[in-house]
Amino acid sequence: MWGCFVARQNVVVVESPAKAKTIEKYLGDDFRVLASFGHIRDLPPKDGSVRPDEDFAMDWEMGERADRPLKEIINALKGAKTLYLATDPDREGEAISWHVEEVLREKKLLNGIHVQRITFNEITKNAVNQSLNQPRQVDQALVDAYLARRALDYLVGFTLSPVLWRKLPGSRSAGRVQSVALRLICERESEIEVFKPQEYWSIEIVFQTPRGDTFTARVNEIAGKKIDRLGIKNQTDAEAIVADLQKSIFSITAIERKQVKRHPYPPFITSTLQQEASRKLGFSATQTMRLAQQLYEGVDLGGETVGLITYMRTDGVALSQDAINASRKLIAQDFGDKYVPEKPRIYKSKAKNAQEAHEAIRPTDLFRRPESMRQYLENDQWRLYDLIWKRTIACEMESALLDQVAVDIHTSDHQIGLRANGSIIAFDGFLAVYQESRDDDEEDENNRRLPPMTEGEKPERQDIKSNQHFTQPPPRYSEASLVKKMEELGIGRPSTYASILQVLQDRSYVRLDKKRFIPEDRGRMVTAFLQEFFSRYVEYDFTAGLETQLDEVSGGQMDWKQVLRNFWTQFSGAIDHTKDLKISDVIDTLDAALGQHFFPTREDGTDPRQCPACQPGRLSLKLGKTGGFIGCSNYPDCRYTSTLEIQNSRAQGEDVTGDTGPKILGDDPVTGLKVTLRRGPYGAYVQLGPAEGTEDKKKKDDKPKRASLPKRMAVEDITFDSALKLLDLPRDIGPHPESGVMILAGIGRFGPYLKIGPRYQSIPDDDTVLNIGINHAVEILASTPDKRAGGTTTAGREIGPHPEDGTLITLHDGRYGPYVKHGKLMASLSKSDDGASLTPARAAELLAAKAAKDAASGKAPKGKKAPAKKAAEKKPAKPKAVKKAPTAKKTAKKADKKAKS
Repeated sequence: MWGCFVARQNVVVVESPAKAKTIEKYLGDDFRVLASFGHIRDLPPKDGSVRPDEDFAMDWEMGERADRPLKEIINALKGAKTLYLATDPDREGEAISWHVEEVLREKKLLNGIHVQRITFNEITKNAVNQSLNQPRQVDQALVDAYLARRALDYLVGFTLSPVLWRKLPGSRSAGRVQSVALRLICERESEIEVFKPQEYWSIEIVFQTPRGDTFTARVNEIAGKKIDRLGIKNQTDAEAIVADLQKSIFSITAIERKQVKRHPYPPFITSTLQQEASRKLGFSATQTMRLAQQLYEGVDLGGETVGLITYMRTDGVALSQDAINASRKLIAQDFGDKYVPEKPRIYKSKAKNAQEAHEAIRPTDLFRRPESMRQYLENDQWRLYDLIWKRTIACEMESALLDQVAVDIHTSDHQIGLRANGSIIAFDGFLAVYQESRDDDEEDENNRRLPPMTEGEKPERQDIKSNQHFTQPPPRYSEASLVKKMEELGIGRPSTYASILQVLQDRSYVRLDKKRFIPEDRGRMVTAFLQEFFSRYVEYDFTAGLETQLDEVSGGQMDWKQVLRNFWTQFSGAIDHTKDLKISDVIDTLDAALGQHFFPTREDGTDPRQCPACQPGRLSLKLGKTGGFIGCSNYPDCRYTSTLEIQNSRAQGEDVTGDTGPKILGDDPVTGLKVTLRRGPYGAYVQLGPAEGTEDKKKKDDKPKRASLPKRMAVEDITFDSALKLLDLPRDIGPHPESGVMILAGIGRFGPYLKIGPRYQSIPDDDTVLNIGINHAVEILASTPDKRAGGTTTAGREIGPHPEDGTLITLHDGRYGPYVKHGKLMASLSKSDDGASLTPARAAELLAAKAAKDAASGKAPKGKKAPAKKAAEKKPAKPKAVKKAPTAKKTAKKADKKAKS
């Protein structure tokens, strides 16, 4: 990576530098592995990049960071015979390979070079070597599906967004899939707002059997008729039933027993991994995918870098035969033969024509048990690996057997009946390893255990419980439940869900509160606008149908340009219909659609739209340059206005201080000081100490340690452990693999950052500062030029002391190639120099030659002023103007001023 391009027979291109380093260790000296750093080109963000009138011709431009990796690829190809395109085995990976090949062909750099496309589902030595024996060409059908999807997203974004900006001031932009996901969130909120709670009562009796065991049964039958959960409407009815029960004798009339099998869940795909990681681990979809990427690209296991899981963007639930065999062997070894089913379990994807990587997410080696991996992984990495390992093992285990029991109990006159449900695990099977989380917190009556009973027994009544309940509105979507809903509707693809949810938050269309999505007023207005004027394009069936067509393109069953033609004909017509749309029409439409939200019905029956400033005025929705607001109909006589967005105080952190003071999270195990959550003028923060009795001291030594919360970290999500991690910043991530310099992660005045030597680099995602690993950190540092060093992408590597003065010489990788640095003097390496084996003596020679060259050209060393020009070379100076003598009045004023001072 130091610019020494030794000609090799084979060049391999992957996406990331971390992946490149891992793979290069697996291959021989005849291979050079380079990173493209993702897509090397994309559609320019301007009108005309996709031209429907020219049969959807597309323009491409090189990315801002593509020059350096492309230059390295071009240099490496000199003298090479084969180029292997080894990007990820999904649609995006295919597109990256296609872009690289297209650019190189346009530059006529592939003459005499054999281009091969290889894929592997896991980054292991065996998988990589096997892929070299199974090369193919770039799959044009997958590329066509990418082109169609990219063009659709571009056309929607660059055509619909300007309409939003003109007709709905204050809105950001609209995306093809994001708009539909936003509609789901907004519609759920509307359901909650109009929900009317319904009262109902439940009556339970605690019984005791003749053997002294107790159990609970619930009333489910009145006057010989079965009733549902809402059957007892009010307190009066409940009290009447209780009165009858208090004077009744009971007997067991029926016991129903049956044995049921509970089968294991399929192995993880992208969406189910995101859902379970959210429910079990509390990870966001973005965090889950980032951690999975790190596990996939490789972890250092005592000197050997190994990918721990298979590719994590997949729709396929199938496991390879090797994985199935290994899981069955491990299950028998760790749990016993009775936990191994007679036949292997084979899972098939329900998704039609799933075009992502076809194998499920699983450990690359199941015998790398989570306990043995803990020492090599950061905590969050380990928790995700543990989840994946357990799910994979469980999916190949024997089914669980449950003995379910239902007991019917009646009064002696058979007017009132009760039922008790329960179950006993006869054989735990896969439950010995894994049980999937539930989306709700309701108690499952079937999980209760019942004592032995027989028909005809007369249990003794112990206690009667009568409880009032109210029906609850549907819950707001969590990340897990929203991903599940989108997958059920066929909206988008699992590999895109994380970015979709993040975009909605970045545009301030929604916010996360207590890990549930709440639409902002801006988001609700955008949704209402699209539903009223572009209803077809936010319909669930339409969006899902378009995804199906894109899948058919991937399978080579449909022409990608025909998909675009069909879409554009109707979409452009819908855009044309809005050209004459007046802002007043938009206001009236949104005011009617969102009236119940902005002006909810009052309990006292008064008009919610009545202006509080002037009685005859009527409140309604208005649109200004910066967005919507509430205004009075009597404007300009009445200037009453109110903002739309009412921020949730808990989401903003305002509940962490107040009458009760700072929230105490716990005692620091090292210092014993209190760790508290507080709120200051610049937002929420955590604090260590001060010790009791020092709150009012203002000495510098008494200033407690504090740490601000990252922007994306919600106040309610702060735990004692996460607070300690914040207070421990900056933290060591690990030494840079090339320079050996320690990389630090911390939070500064401009947000989270990485630090290596004197260099600081911002971290793109705030929430990574607590768990970013060495691979991700190196990738960020490598992909972002160091402005401090004129394009340097890595910290300097120590070469050794200078032979003359003993000060350090360092080696850097700059914009124009590798160079050595001594003090402020820098000298480029020649083509014959090898950065990896450069000695201090050779570096000193290069520096001396550069110093001599600078001296010969009259160039001054950096940091020193140029010598003054000779007198003969100077231009004749202009005669200086003679200053006038100060007047007596000015002299007197000056003296008086000096005396006063």
